[in-house]
Amino acid sequence: MKDKIVFAGLALLIGVVQAERSNILLICVDDLRPELGCYGVDYIESPQIDALAGRGVLFKNHFVQAPTCGASRYALLTGRYGPSGNEALFARAKRLEAEKVAPSLPGWFREKGYTTVSVGKVSHHPGGRGGEDWDDNTKLEMPQSWDRHLLPAGPWQHPRGWMHGLAHGEIREDESEMDLFQATEGGDEIYPDGVMIPVATEQLRSLAKEEKPFFLAVGILRPHLPFGAPKKYLDLYDGVELPAIQRPSKPQGKTTWHRSGEFMRYHRWGKDPNQDLAFGEEVRRHYAACVSYADAMVGQVLQALEDSGEAENTIVVLWGDHGWHLGEHAVWGKHTLFEESLRSPLIVVPPGEGGQNRGQVVPEIVQSVDIFPTLCELAGLGVPAGLNGRSLSASWKGGAQGESSGFAYAYHGDKRTLRTERYRYIEHEGEACELYDRASDEGETLNVAGEHPEVVAQLAGELRKIAGPKND
Repeated sequence: MKDKIVFAGLALLIGVVQAERSNILLICVDDLRPELGCYGVDYIESPQIDALAGRGVLFKNHFVQAPTCGASRYALLTGRYGPSGNEALFARAKRLEAEKVAPSLPGWFREKGYTTVSVGKVSHHPGGRGGEDWDDNTKLEMPQSWDRHLLPAGPWQHPRGWMHGLAHGEIREDESEMDLFQATEGGDEIYPDGVMIPVATEQLRSLAKEEKPFFLAVGILRPHLPFGAPKKYLDLYDGVELPAIQRPSKPQGKTTWHRSGEFMRYHRWGKDPNQDLAFGEEVRRHYAACVSYADAMVGQVLQALEDSGEAENTIVVLWGDHGWHLGEHAVWGKHTLFEESLRSPLIVVPPGEGGQNRGQVVPEIVQSVDIFPTLCELAGLGVPAGLNGRSLSASWKGGAQGESSGFAYAYHGDKRTLRTERYRYIEHEGEACELYDRASDEGETLNVAGEHPEVVAQLAGELRKIAGPKND
């Protein structure tokens, strides 16, 4: 009898501890530039994300670890620098079969008693599975991480179809036969995010009723290519004057510039936005429409959180997996190591709906690998060993411990970069390097490495401390 009483008491204590733990709502948005109202861009319609920023902390200079979906999400979901390819998480899953691997971000929270659920594109493959159509249950992208890893494909048939879908179930088989952009009359549900979000909000409502705390990740697809969104979102930009593209010329010398291959493979009606300015403006309007569509999806998730009664006890993070060039450097896409590819939005709402931190803007440089330890601290959990990031909470609390590292490290293929407050330094294989003085009018268009060998030497040394020897 005594044992039963002790057990019941422990169970009650565990229940109280779990009830006091903050939930986590992580919202990932694909290919989202930090061009939103809350980032000072007045022509973009993003009221839901703007309102979220008003309730929490906005990081003005957040940088991802890689300008491609899979590698960037690896850094977010492991808190570690890693491989540069889109198969990074699948490679980690393979290692799990043979060796002990440090826990992922959701895996760590799961170990600590959280129910972990993913809906949409959170890891690289929506739904987190491999196989020809990304729906093979024997090939998990993130084993030991999620209690449920969901992707409702709707009329797009399977996760692969959903990932590159246009209106009413159109699936990409050959990019050259799929329109680069589209705006079709209809409700949110005629495009992929519109069938995913209701499942995410239903999961949220269900999780809020459980005794255990939850970690819910929602991955919104747009504004990923192709740029398709219901026409009502494109109508928001009818007659809106777009600002001129900043520094639209192809850079000189050896850089990470590329020919915008992913973008150019789509059906473009024979037009090139680098040559046809009117077409370039059409592209930008459709991208903006996709941003507003994604913003509306964010609003539906946040409304479901509010309706659940758990908003005050939930840490909310909105994260963009990388940026996207819209003509800067004559690039239409990601995959460079320039600012446009690596800088993305980051908003954190601490528990209690931000409290005294409401509407705060943090100007320091921060990285995606910082999110894992930040969530651990905010939730009152220990931080696993070996993370490359550090908690960001001191950056808005005014303390010294855990402040921004002062740099952002990123990589793509055999190239890597270090971004400091003043400089961007890029190393290539061999001796080639780039140094840009961001305090100058030229910014990331004039390589000044030859004029500042002492800065190159200093930043090359810092890069080796972070990433090890250069691949010569």
